[in-house]
Amino acid sequence: MDIKMKLLVFAVDLICPLILGYACKYQKRLGDTFFNKMILNNILVVCPIVSFLSFWVMPITREFLWLPLISIALGLIPGAMAYWLAGYKYKDFREQGAYVMAASLSNLGTIGGICVFLIYGESGYAYQQIATLFQYVLMFMFCYPLARVYETKAQGRSGQKVSILSMLFSKKQLAVLGIILGGVLQYAGVPRPEAFNGVTQIFIHLGAWTGLIPVGYSVEFSKIKKYWTSLFDLSFIKFIAAPAVVYGLSHLVIKTPDMLGSLLILSATPTAVNAVVTARLYNLSIDLSVAAFIVTTILFLFIVYPALFFVLAG
Repeated sequence: MDIKMKLLVFAVDLICPLILGYACKYQKRLGDTFFNKMILNNILVVCPIVSFLSFWVMPITREFLWLPLISIALGLIPGAMAYWLAGYKYKDFREQGAYVMAASLSNLGTIGGICVFLIYGESGYAYQQIATLFQYVLMFMFCYPLARVYETKAQGRSGQKVSILSMLFSKKQLAVLGIILGGVLQYAGVPRPEAFNGVTQIFIHLGAWTGLIPVGYSVEFSKIKKYWTSLFDLSFIKFIAAPAVVYGLSHLVIKTPDMLGSLLILSATPTAVNAVVTARLYNLSIDLSVAAFIVTTILFLFIVYPALFFVLAG
């Protein structure tokens, strides 16, 4: 698949489901319940299958020893910055949680994959694939439990103890089981049948649509516009502060220019739609999440990435 085709697929998988979801606001047959079920099916079916198949063939070599740790840091570093700032900026726990999720979860998969491929080709795309896998580890084993904590506080039950086991091993964390099973088969040297090669791509595209359609349906421009001008601090975290820290730490242990450049691009990717999905699942501020997704994506595509492309490809 050439670059033009990849860009076309990227546009189709990102723009079309958002438009379709937004158009669904003007019909009355399908309501919130339907789109919430679509999200749950994405989490309970699509994500576990993709995680299982991807980890089954993920190479476990010394060359990528540091990449998984740095991939986790891609979310933890901006998330920690946002966690500290959210308590000062918002009084509503739903807004605090949505703000932290918007900082922690970045669009490494769709936007990140295309952007590193345009500069570093297949090698950059390989690094992105591994980083994306561990972004799911971060989402299911850190972001979801933390989002539940914010949901509990927002419901006035901040003093209630929340079981760690119930947070990590609820039905919403089925992808963790897929990750574990796939990793075990990879470690055991069990080859993945060739018949599964095309299945992963199908489910990735299916996941993009079932994840983005509810996001489009959730957009309320009249509600999210109040957040647009207040998200410059989030943009500073995602595009300047966090990438600087990630690149500095990466430079200490990684010397391959392509890998360093790829990590720099991935560390500066915009808020992922998964932040909106997380907000919907745990009753956080959807308006803030959607605003963060829209604002950071526009800034990245029209300002941040062109600057990175000029510096790294020049």
